[in-house]
Amino acid sequence: MELTANAKINLTLDILRKREDGYHELQMVMQAVTLADQLTVAPAKGPEGDAVADLRFLPTGNKNLAQVAAAVFRQATGLGGEVDVSIRKRVPVCAGLAGGSADAAAVLRAMNALTGAGLSLEELAEIGARAGSDVPFCVLGGTALAEGRGERLTPLPALPPCHIVICKPPFSISTPQLFGRVNVRKIVRRPDTQGVLAALKAGDLAGVARRMYNVFEDVVERRPAAEIAAIKAALIDRGALGASMSGSGPSVFGLFERSDAAQDAFSLLRESFRDVFVCRPAVPEV
Repeated sequence: MELTANAKINLTLDILRKREDGYHELQMVMQAVTLADQLTVAPAKGPEGDAVADLRFLPTGNKNLAQVAAAVFRQATGLGGEVDVSIRKRVPVCAGLAGGSADAAAVLRAMNALTGAGLSLEELAEIGARAGSDVPFCVLGGTALAEGRGERLTPLPALPPCHIVICKPPFSISTPQLFGRVNVRKIVRRPDTQGVLAALKAGDLAGVARRMYNVFEDVVERRPAAEIAAIKAALIDRGALGASMSGSGPSVFGLFERSDAAQDAFSLLRESFRDVFVCRPAVPEV
């Protein structure tokens, strides 16, 4: 079975408080995009399933999140055998775009179809939370408000049609280290989450774009922060209605109303960066 695994961006990312369980209470507006990996899921050829990607440095077998998802599906439903997963990567890794979570979500959808389990996407999302915090959103896709650790999802009106330019600079940022640097009481700048929700309801792309923000941008170390700020500035200079970092970074995206402006920004950034993409909002699975 062949599937598409759509990446995500964070239109907003806010951290509300530190929870008693050690995690942080998050509030995020998340958007699926057409930048995607391609997966093939098939019954395993051997006694144990495998997961391989066309990037040699990625984990294989049960160390890959795709196989973790297959295992939690079997545990939750009692259905299905071992599967082999082949992944053609296009979503950059360690990029704040949920590439691994998207692959895991695709495997859950495949297992649901291959076993005839007939689970709803909401039921699959609940199972997916056992594999990772971003997996439930990647199962549902579309546009959603994510709360808790990211597993509590409320579908939202779709992001108006637009062009999205994504640029990942050539470094990674440690998510645990970023959380460790956050002092919730000292957060000064926050996204206007309620304003974004109202703009989505009104179909106001510019209203969404000018209210986007990611609180992690204020705790990124100085040198990466300068690179991220420079990419945001380049996107705005080329006509983006707004730009922000996605997730724990370092990927930066801009929302464009006009295709020619998006292509211009893409061409400019490609002069300095390898991982630059033009995509669009992805519609949810049905």
